[in-house]
Amino acid sequence: MSDIPDIIGGRPEAAVDDVFRALADASRRRLLDRLRARDGQTLRELGEGLAMSRQAVSKHLAVLETAGLVTSARRGREKFHHLDPTPIQELSDRWIGKYEYGEPGRTRRSPKEEFPMDKPEFVYVIYIQTTPERLYEALTDAEFAQRYFGGWGPKSDWRVGSPVLWKMGPEGAYEDLGQAVMEAVPDRKLAYTWHRILPMHRQLFDDEAEFERARTEQSQVAFDIQAAEPASLGVKLTITHDGFESADSEMLKGVKEGWVMILSTLKTLLEREAA
Repeated sequence: MSDIPDIIGGRPEAAVDDVFRALADASRRRLLDRLRARDGQTLRELGEGLAMSRQAVSKHLAVLETAGLVTSARRGREKFHHLDPTPIQELSDRWIGKYEYGEPGRTRRSPKEEFPMDKPEFVYVIYIQTTPERLYEALTDAEFAQRYFGGWGPKSDWRVGSPVLWKMGPEGAYEDLGQAVMEAVPDRKLAYTWHRILPMHRQLFDDEAEFERARTEQSQVAFDIQAAEPASLGVKLTITHDGFESADSEMLKGVKEGWVMILSTLKTLLEREAA
């Protein structure tokens, strides 16, 4: 029996083959390099200066998306493409790290450190074994949200323009922190404005003026729900949290780690109930 696992980093072996095929083409590697240099580009921007037609660039991006190396999100009429280095890191861990010289199991830099994003935004993709209907319900059910937010969480009637109330801890009450529903398409997309820096965050700032400036920043978060390809991966959830004034935003620093933990818990809860 082979000692090579059927799943690497949570991906079926067939999906790993897609990553190898995507990386085998020089034009696709060049597109990845462009996204590494500046994440969040449109099809037009990615094709500038390349000896390829827009149609060719689009086909290459489709291959990269199938492999999970690129994810896209629409904002208005524009479609922005983002690099997801996770599949490359997984291949490195499985196929390169095992054969490296040096001390086994040494610590590596995380994908975020290897591929820093220049734009002040956070984009994250996760695959969950559930249905689009159940995932949307989980994102909009106040009681269920408290389970994966750790006692915190949003509450709203989820109509565009309605306030999004926020529960500040298990013992707290729902408060109006100035958040509002921006978009709500059942089973497909949910977006709302995020709360500003709160008085409890004062300790993160060196001086009062810096704190007051930070309190004017208003970001927003969007959840895009799609059927995954291949279907065996379940549902693809893309979260985009943007609107930050700079890459040094304290709120941006906080949501980067926060969303990963929250969505990991959400995935665990949904997959456990589906088992």
